[in-house]
Amino acid sequence: MPLHELAVPYRVVGAKAVRKALSRGSLKKVFIAKDAEPSIVDGLWEQAASLGVEVEWADSKVVLGRACAIDRPASAAGI
Repeated sequence: MPLHELAVPYRVVGAKAVRKALSRGSLKKVFIAKDAEPSIVDGLWEQAASLGVEVEWADSKVVLGRACAIDRPASAAGI
């Protein structure tokens, strides 16, 4: 799981922001935490797959948050 890809200035963090960016078609890859609440990330994988955007699973929300250089857990992120 190469989360180092998230070390870029143009990433989006959070399920809501990822959902909006997917709708605009501005993402190439989506990261979803395995321990994210299903109600929060429900449909993200399907939306990304239908748009041909690669999906990668992160081990946890804490790991994903740290990879995004934020001090909070993150359910989803995208580049």
